[in-house]
Amino acid sequence: MKSMDLMRSGALYSCADEELASKQTQQLEILYDFNATRPSEGEKREKILRSFFAEMGEGCYFEPPLHANWGLHTHVGNFVYANFNLTLVDDTDIYIGDRTMIGPNVTLATAGHPILPELREKVMQFNVPVTIGRNVWLGAGVIVLPGVTIGDNSVIGAGSVVTKNIPANCVALGSPCRVVREISARDRIYYYRERKIDPSVLDSSETR
Repeated sequence: MKSMDLMRSGALYSCADEELASKQTQQLEILYDFNATRPSEGEKREKILRSFFAEMGEGCYFEPPLHANWGLHTHVGNFVYANFNLTLVDDTDIYIGDRTMIGPNVTLATAGHPILPELREKVMQFNVPVTIGRNVWLGAGVIVLPGVTIGDNSVIGAGSVVTKNIPANCVALGSPCRVVREISARDRIYYYRERKIDPSVLDSSETR
């Protein structure tokens, strides 16, 4: 099995591989160019990201600096927003659904290392995909670990460490992250604590 295929298979492999290192360096050169852009260079940023990611939909915005192991294993939907210091440990596939919002200093990690010390000495690694659903909000400092799926519309509270799957349409937080409640009718009335939503905002809003 080729190194790139082995890396994405879920099996243990040595990450000290010259073929992988050479390809990764090419990707990191592209990432360097993105992070070196000026705020006024929106079109240039988009062009670079389209050459960096596996796929990217329309209307996306990623605030530099962006950090990634590869980029070419990250699949981005439409109208995705990511604040600064997003880290993509995408040694295998990361899927980010349409209209997802990602706060600052978030990490999405597909890579893990064995607990057994002898295997870590051999720089062994394994990778399991991460899936972020549609219209998810990841608060500042969230860490999503290998193999996790977060369902559509869910909100992950700031600073959470997500170790297991989170269902759709809920609010979850903590370390480890746990569901605290479902999104409910009350959320159509209050946007933050006792602060009420102006009904005209809902009436006039249009889905992008």
